[in-house]
Amino acid sequence: MKRKIGVIGAGNVGASVAVYLAQANLADVILLDIVEGIPQGKALDLTQAGPVLGYNSRVTGTNSYDDLAGVDLVIMTAGLARKPGMSREDLLNSNATIVGGAAENIARVSPDTFVIVVSNPLDIMTYHFRVKSGFPKNRVVGQAGVLDSIRFRAFIAMELGVAATDTQALVMGGHGDTMVPLPRFSSVGGIPITELLSKEKIDAIVDRTRDGGGEIVRLLKTGSAYYAPAAASVDMARAILNDEKRLLAASALCEGEYGIDNLYIGVPVILGADGVEKIIELKLTDEESAMLKNSAATYKEALAVLGY
Repeated sequence: MKRKIGVIGAGNVGASVAVYLAQANLADVILLDIVEGIPQGKALDLTQAGPVLGYNSRVTGTNSYDDLAGVDLVIMTAGLARKPGMSREDLLNSNATIVGGAAENIARVSPDTFVIVVSNPLDIMTYHFRVKSGFPKNRVVGQAGVLDSIRFRAFIAMELGVAATDTQALVMGGHGDTMVPLPRFSSVGGIPITELLSKEKIDAIVDRTRDGGGEIVRLLKTGSAYYAPAAASVDMARAILNDEKRLLAASALCEGEYGIDNLYIGVPVILGADGVEKIIELKLTDEESAMLKNSAATYKEALAVLGY
């Protein structure tokens, strides 16, 4: 039986996820949205592009969660987008209602599936989805650090004029202003960026990475990023469905790791057939550890708003 992936939300992020999934021939894709006709129309359009773009994945659209029964993986993208001047935390209550409803429906129709959460505020919504679905922690993961890390990699490549695919980078912490980019774990072709760039250049790249989403929001004026978030989500889906055992920074439930308890936050994990198979604990400097715990404290406060 061919694998199936459900994508919740047919907006810019969800539709882009569907495009990249189809092009990867990873699975058949079911695109779900509450607006009648939108997921069906986009799915049909994508299916018609297949003969030219070389994919045979079938893309269908629906307004019913019942059509997501038995999917192997769900990518949760639905939610209100950030607007200029809006923080991720401003989205909290509105998106909690959307994500909570989706979690309950997915638990009903696909109780054994894996979930990648993209909806913002990312780390909080990932926690909320796990609670509302009742799924074990390994089967619910947030995209956070994967997106932040590829943004860091892109900025390194832009600064040095090198191939982006030759870069590696690591970003921990929450998916927001308190994220923790780690230059000493970042490299180009195996060469640490500390050997290639001045401290001033690295600090500027770190600052730009922290503001990566906000910069795009300001440029677009009426929306937020979608190509890179979609690409990061598909990278994670591939790791899980193909059991790739990828070491990626993602939002995972910490239960004592890094001194953080009962909180989803960006940490290095192994992603494979069992979802989050392991959290990798790095030896952080005192400064890095303090930044990570500060990030965690911020999200603890936000969870309290939702009653956690």
